[in-house]
Amino acid sequence: MSTSGMFADLPVDVGLAHEGERIRKPQMHIEFGGPNVKEKFELLRVKGPEEVEDGKITIVGPDVQGLEEGGSFPFGIYIEVSGEKLEVEMEGVMERRIHDFCNYIEGFMHLNQRDSIWLRLDKKAVKKGLNLEVTGKALQRLFKSEMAIIEKIQITFITDPKKVKKKFQEALEIYEGRDARARGMTDNDVDVFYGCTLCQSFAPSHICVISAQRYANCGAISWFDGRAASKVDPKGPVFEIPKEKCLDEWKGEYEGINKIVSEKSLGEINRVQLYTAFGYPHTSCGCFEITTFYVPECDGLGVVHRDFRGQTPSGLTFGAIADSTGGGRQVEGFHGISFEYMRSPKFLQVDGGWNRIIWLPTEVKEKLKEYIPAELYDKIATEADATDVTALKEFLREKRHPVVERWVETPPEAIEAPTLEVMPSTPSGGITIILKNAKIHAEKVIIKRAK
Repeated sequence: MSTSGMFADLPVDVGLAHEGERIRKPQMHIEFGGPNVKEKFELLRVKGPEEVEDGKITIVGPDVQGLEEGGSFPFGIYIEVSGEKLEVEMEGVMERRIHDFCNYIEGFMHLNQRDSIWLRLDKKAVKKGLNLEVTGKALQRLFKSEMAIIEKIQITFITDPKKVKKKFQEALEIYEGRDARARGMTDNDVDVFYGCTLCQSFAPSHICVISAQRYANCGAISWFDGRAASKVDPKGPVFEIPKEKCLDEWKGEYEGINKIVSEKSLGEINRVQLYTAFGYPHTSCGCFEITTFYVPECDGLGVVHRDFRGQTPSGLTFGAIADSTGGGRQVEGFHGISFEYMRSPKFLQVDGGWNRIIWLPTEVKEKLKEYIPAELYDKIATEADATDVTALKEFLREKRHPVVERWVETPPEAIEAPTLEVMPSTPSGGITIILKNAKIHAEKVIIKRAK
């Protein structure tokens, strides 16, 4: 795609060439959402034809040029579509395409989804004329060109903080309603899983595997959403994955998944196990809602979400952990996931599930309160209880967290007399000591020249 044809009248280029573009803070004119802003969302709804005015773009609050340069602001994108063949269960998948289409726009960076979006507009692009009106025109044309079943589309951008806050609450209720539909289903109830490659522009070897009990990492696509998307566009970025032979039901490894993952990653990833953060964990993209991190000193897993601004007890921020595991890599213990997967009975079942979770931010703990086993709730630390590994270990021991049973206290071993070979003095007066088959446990070693 380029500015020729349907984009020729826009002041900035629109096309695949801009997908994956990163806008750093020095180049940023303005940002919407992000980790420092609580209220932000994107929402797409299927409506009746009489409720949608095709081509309409509404901006509630100031447009880009009316906001202070360099600032971070609450933001909402509300898209309404209609079409004879559209179904409500397609909403989540079409909503996820906002991510793709925004990133086709020159000077526009879109990260994440739902209520964790983070958008930046480049200074040069804004000088050319990029604003929300232009963004709306580009999105409308992209949606209708790529999804012919959309007959009418209208878009509302909200920058007024009060209006964002009100619509934000409505969006959260709708997300919860969508998520609740899939709860109760099991992976054994379905014949196929679904795959998604929407994030491959940022993570080339990543294929999200969506099962009935494991949501997409972004938290925006359920098994039902995958089914709807694959029906609408069988050759699109969301597609069926035949389960085929089950290689390990407990770990969640299937022959069909391994074949598709190997094919779509060009052989980079050949095995995936859905229910573990170790061995062959599901790959991580860049849009995951949460990531686990392994704490070897405690032999447990911490959990941190992208809106947490502090450091985890391991000394790493969410960003540092995300950088180490994103991009489609398999990194043991570091595992990008969704909130909804943490509500699943399959949540890291191989690793001990909630019994292996030792730390998480207060916000996450409160959000998932009804899904954390009651007997564990007070035994899992937050940033209020531990900010480093020493304090975390003390907390877990004091609360008798189940993970403590995994700890093996190794008593100090007796020092075995090593075999020492003392070589002749070197010209500089030093000596060489060679220890053979030595096993030494010592606080300090002091070597002095004999008189």
